[in-house]
Amino acid sequence: QLRLVESGGGLVQSGGSLRLTCAASGFTLNMYAVKWFRQAPGKEREGVSCITATDGTTTYEDSVKDRFTISRDKGKNLVHLQMNGLQPEDTGVYYCAAGGFRASWYIRGCSAGPSEFEVWGQGTQVTVSS
Repeated sequence: QLRLVESGGGLVQSGGSLRLTCAASGFTLNMYAVKWFRQAPGKEREGVSCITATDGTTTYEDSVKDRFTISRDKGKNLVHLQMNGLQPEDTGVYYCAAGGFRASWYIRGCSAGPSEFEVWGQGTQVTVSS
């Protein structure tokens, strides 16, 4: 069974930092693109950041640029999302998702929406207090 597990969420004050970790079970995460999504209460799930498998190209949603950093630990088969300068609007459940199991994913790659990522974690809650 292919699955992802997120960890590292929690409660932090505005301006604080958290590091989220995405770990894979049943497959080698290094071989697939990984995208972090988040979902705030009453809002749609949105993409936050993505890293490719081929050359490690990273992309960020505009509101998190210069604050969040996505990276791989290839030795441990993990993906991290370092989040600095957290703001209350960053509050939500954060999910990691892996893409590239099907050829159709490569049409949009990291720009793809949630429905095009094949393997998901259960999510980790991030709460930022003002």
